[in-house]
Amino acid sequence: MSLQRAILHVDMDAFYASVEVLDHPELAGLPVIVGGTPDGRGVVAAASYPARKFGVHSAMSAARARRLCPGAVFIAPRMERYAEVSRRIREIFGRYTPQIEPISLDEAFLDVTGSRRLFGDAEQIGRTIKKSICDELNLVASVGVAPNKFLAKLGSDLDKPDGFVVIDARSARDRIAHLPVGRIWGVGRKALVTLQRLGVHTVSELAAIDPGTLEAHFGAGARRLQALARGEDDRAVVAHATARGLSAETTFSKTSMTRRSCARVSTR
Repeated sequence: MSLQRAILHVDMDAFYASVEVLDHPELAGLPVIVGGTPDGRGVVAAASYPARKFGVHSAMSAARARRLCPGAVFIAPRMERYAEVSRRIREIFGRYTPQIEPISLDEAFLDVTGSRRLFGDAEQIGRTIKKSICDELNLVASVGVAPNKFLAKLGSDLDKPDGFVVIDARSARDRIAHLPVGRIWGVGRKALVTLQRLGVHTVSELAAIDPGTLEAHFGAGARRLQALARGEDDRAVVAHATARGLSAETTFSKTSMTRRSCARVSTR
């Protein structure tokens, strides 16, 4: 990748749950679920990989998660602690590049194009960062290395947990051709249904479909979808001071249909 951009996507594996196991070693190997109580209307914020084996995933109701995994250990989120660990991870990133775009507390893009003369090629930098996170914080990250953001993010997700995937520009189209079209960035549930109705099920089929047909259903977004299907993405890594994905949520004990009750929560 010496003649092109070098982008990393670093994604911490089961971050909230992993921090809880880090702070409470007795939880190692157990199905840990971070989120609301299963006795009420709580929601799963994160699940360890042992819990995921039972089908538990984020945004699932905690009550359902307990039915799927009766032996799970439920823990209330500690956002301040996760933010503290996230800052330490970012300090490691900062040793290798100032071009860091946090997406949330547990993932970020890094542009290491200008860092290669000092620290080696992109793969070497990625492996060094991954090892530093493990050695210094005892946490595991999956890393994608590629010439653009789309391929780097895709790479970090291809071999989780504890993955490390390099996608070279020359082999990118062949590497992603067989993947389900739902792996394309921006293809949500509704878009997926539309694409499947058009007979598009894989990334290669999206790349090959008639552009006019795609534009009739997706408008101006059609070109971008097909560009991603070809492995093309010209977006720059935009450095942010803070993660854009930090959020908080409140689950009501009873269903509320009034704006006033929602407004009280949003202004806390």
